[in-house]
Amino acid sequence: MDQLSAMRAFVRVVEAGTFTRAADLLDMPKPTVTKQIQQLEGHLRAKLLNRTTRRVTVTMDGAAYYERALRVLGEIDELDASMALSQARPSGRLRVDCSASLAMAVIIPALPGFHERYPEIQLDLGLSDRPADLLAENLDCAIRAGEIQDQSLIARRIGEMFAITCAAPSYLARHGMPNHPRDLEQGHHIVGYRMAGTGRTMPFLYANERETIEVRSRYIVSLNEGNGYVAAAVAGLGIIQAPTFMVQDHITAGALMPILANWCTAPKPLHIVYPPNRHLSNKVRVFVDWLAELFARDDKIQRKSSLKAAEEICAAQ
Repeated sequence: MDQLSAMRAFVRVVEAGTFTRAADLLDMPKPTVTKQIQQLEGHLRAKLLNRTTRRVTVTMDGAAYYERALRVLGEIDELDASMALSQARPSGRLRVDCSASLAMAVIIPALPGFHERYPEIQLDLGLSDRPADLLAENLDCAIRAGEIQDQSLIARRIGEMFAITCAAPSYLARHGMPNHPRDLEQGHHIVGYRMAGTGRTMPFLYANERETIEVRSRYIVSLNEGNGYVAAAVAGLGIIQAPTFMVQDHITAGALMPILANWCTAPKPLHIVYPPNRHLSNKVRVFVDWLAELFARDDKIQRKSSLKAAEEICAAQ
């Protein structure tokens, strides 16, 4: 039995009121429709229809099955339509929110390739470390790091960020090279990064085989934006713990030096989020797929630990 075809036949019989009319609408022979309904009832072990010489009425079991079958068939039709839409050429304005540091280091340099692939999409890229309200600001999607707190949003994990601790050579010449995370609490300063919304300064987190350490140290300056955070470290104002994509070029250039490389930091997930929407637009779909592909191959994102990042970056100098 083709259950999907039988479900469609059953729904059409209920709506048409007769097998003859349903067969005409389905462009099928009436005996075929009759056989499909009989097979469906046999499969379900339930009587779905009461048949008379003039009219067909639905049973209680049939009424319940009809409502659910209608939803299932509707979702299948919607899925088929979305797949057909995916073959169409995506176009229109796409409004995306992202942190400035991630956009400048990874996304914007790759955008020419996106534009070449999808020339009819106009990208409105908003750059801020402040989490945007997607509905209030009429955004199509946003890129966010860490666990997603707003459970009303649909999230797709597209990668991970790995952090590294570093400081300017001028800072280390004045304060010395720390050998242990606890050294950051004595005789050293960090550059503080204030989290948007709470205003709290993020601690530095470290782990090895024996222990996990959270470090909160004194700071001379704190900032709430990633590029300024790195710039303060380059200026020699203190030590930072930042994603490798934010500092890799500065380390390669000698403006920053990795420290505490034998202490790992847990990776932070990267998600693209968008409002719950039954009909996900084609332009959002292709952008999400492109980002997942970009982050999967970008070596500034895919670092497996602070130690590996430091070794690879220093080897490139």
